[in-house]
Amino acid sequence: MNELTVKEETFALTEVMKSKFTAFVIPLSSLDDFKKRLEEIKKANPKARHVVYAYRFGISSKSNDDGEPRGTAGRPILDLLHKKNLNNTAIIVVRYYGGVQLGAGRLLRTYVTSAVNAINKAEIIEM
Repeated sequence: MNELTVKEETFALTEVMKSKFTAFVIPLSSLDDFKKRLEEIKKANPKARHVVYAYRFGISSKSNDDGEPRGTAGRPILDLLHKKNLNNTAIIVVRYYGGVQLGAGRLLRTYVTSAVNAINKAEIIEM
């Protein structure tokens, strides 16, 4: 099976129980691209409660929950990248907390749904 990536950056908005999630799916030509885009997104969203991410670039991969309960955000998004066979791709999800606790299960599902929504809007291409 050929590895895939996205042609260009896309995003999707998801709202669950007053929390707002914006997921960005981003093509990468280097890890520096990822670091730069992550900092831009953090700077553009200074009041966001969490900015979680996952990426696959070549044989490297990484995820980060950014303070969410362990395993509820970054790791499931990384698993999604593997399942969709997306490489040289990052997903960053910005969460604005709406005042209602979602619980670990709903939180995990919401992060994955947010990422899937962004992937579904993207044009997937072969590498």
